Amino acid sequence: MALPLVVGVDGSESSFQAVDWAVDEAARHEVPLRLVYASRWERYEGRLPSFGTGRPSAEVVAENIIASCADRAASRNPEVKVSAEVLAEDTVSALLREGREAFAVVTGSRGRGEMADMLLGSVSLAVASRSLSPVVVVRGAERNRQGAFGRVVLAVGDVAEGAGAVRFAFREARARDAELRAVRTWRRPSHSHAGQSLLMHEASTLVYEEQAATVLNEGLDEVEREQGGAIVCHRDVVEGPAHRVLQDMSVQADLLVVGALRRRDHTGLQLGRVSHAVLHRAACPVAIVPQRS
Repeated sequence: MALPLVVGVDGSESSFQAVDWAVDEAARHEVPLRLVYASRWERYEGRLPSFGTGRPSAEVVAENIIASCADRAASRNPEVKVSAEVLAEDTVSALLREGREAFAVVTGSRGRGEMADMLLGSVSLAVASRSLSPVVVVRGAERNRQGAFGRVVLAVGDVAEGAGAVRFAFREARARDAELRAVRTWRRPSHSHAGQSLLMHEASTLVYEEQAATVLNEGLDEVEREQGGAIVCHRDVVEGPAHRVLQDMSVQADLLVVGALRRRDHTGLQLGRVSHAVLHRAACPVAIVPQRS
């Protein structure tokens, strides 16, 4: 049985965008869609004395939200199998638990207002930081969310981050019939400029660029061979801060894929600086794909 694509909803415009994106994603991969609204109303209203016959107001609100999201999903694509449930627990715990057996977990960016829309909500950040399954934070302009560019961008990090993100990106590009661009950034140490001739400067530049290309190729070659040439991966070695390069590339991308190393003790928020930055600033949906250490 196919694992479901889990979507956290809360009735905000951001979560509606996440539902729309997830319906399309579920259709592409032919997996069921599971909508989850996590509500703690039972912990509060369930303990209060009841003097009436009506249900707690928070329960009614929760059921209305989950029902409206299910209707929205069915209207967008009636062929996608949809299930929906209200869970009486905090949102982060619910999504992390649901994600243990999920194709992926999808959340909205949870931004509010013109400036706040650039930032990431605490729930999305916590889930992306701790989930053992891939997490997609749906953000960016409508063109990016709708797949108008036909491009998936893969950030190739250190080898320790594993091949999970690479395989995820290849799978997404294949399902979307999209171009795949893998990028590895590099930077020359600041001290390398001092006292160098032009020839030495060019030589050192070549060394750092070649090192980045080696890491890029090591991260891609095996998975590309597994694909049997079904997906052509364009490889880019770019000088500059990784988060800025990826943010720029995300402007004309449908999805940005980044790997994340998970510590075995599962303590703390386990995101690197680059992942953290693009989750807050990317111009397209961002997939964080974990790899256990």
